[in-house]
Amino acid sequence: MKKPSLLVPGAVLIAMLAGCGTVDQGKTAPPAGNPSSSSSAGGAYINVVKLTGIAWFDRMNQGVKQFATTAKVTATQTGPSTNSPEQQVSLIQGLIAQKPAALAIVPSDPSSVIPVIKQARAAGIKVVTHEAPALTDVDADIEAFDNAKYGQRIMTDLASCMKGSGEYVQFVGTLTAATHMAWTEAGYELQQQKFPGMKRVSAPVESNNNGDQAYRKAKELLQAHPKLAGFQGASSEDIPGIARAVKEAGLQNDTCVFGTGVPSQTKAFVNDGSIDAIYLWDPQLAGEAMLSAAKLIVDGKQLAEGTNLGVKGYEKLTVSPQNPKVFLGDAMLVLTRAEIGNYDF
Repeated sequence: MKKPSLLVPGAVLIAMLAGCGTVDQGKTAPPAGNPSSSSSAGGAYINVVKLTGIAWFDRMNQGVKQFATTAKVTATQTGPSTNSPEQQVSLIQGLIAQKPAALAIVPSDPSSVIPVIKQARAAGIKVVTHEAPALTDVDADIEAFDNAKYGQRIMTDLASCMKGSGEYVQFVGTLTAATHMAWTEAGYELQQQKFPGMKRVSAPVESNNNGDQAYRKAKELLQAHPKLAGFQGASSEDIPGIARAVKEAGLQNDTCVFGTGVPSQTKAFVNDGSIDAIYLWDPQLAGEAMLSAAKLIVDGKQLAEGTNLGVKGYEKLTVSPQNPKVFLGDAMLVLTRAEIGNYDF
């Protein structure tokens, strides 16, 4: 039997949370913020996400709108309607021709956007990324926290729930998602070092950021590995799908499920024990932080150790020791049954 909760509260830097918005699929979203701003892309700030129509990026769009209101500029969000690096690249190419002041990009596959980022910067467009800590041909990359520590925290809590022994599996949105793989690899390395009684039954499993695929693959894994006791999910779509399979099999009390999640998608599963805890950073704040960083750069200022973006969790950036273009916030959030009811996005 698994333990009901072995988590200890982490440091939380989070703003007051509101409901989700919506974004247009595959099109530039309508201008947000100052009604008197020009609707043309010139001087505009555009946030390009991995895909539209999922709760995570709906929430991020709220941060884009907040930035537009605060900065009194035109800011919009757009992205492909499917999780396709090729579509995202094509979309960015079209945006370059519109000559916005800055592009913020959450890449589906960071390596695939390198050429278009170079094109954008050559055209005088500032480029800030998120969830892409390996990129160097950018003006800056903004991360909510140190990715290794995030993955290690999830694994530590999973191991506590599993009492340090048993079979588990890790899910990722895609194998090309840099942050998903960073969390997964950091967790796996920690497990091998500190929890040798645990065994990962396969290489990371791709859900393609799709809850239905995560559900089907979790069902298959539970059937193939009757002693499977733990799941770690990287995509926000992973653990809702995994939880459906766990609940359907009646294994809520025997299976530990931990990973990145959105409160509105996971609350019922956390409350009934199908998910033990979710980990996240508020995508609204991340969207606002990316664009705030972009505006500082557009205004001729430089990001540095200690820079305050004026966004909760991003008031004192630290420079990554691995990549001087990467700036880390302190915005990790951990929610168990005791806390999840306080969040409504």
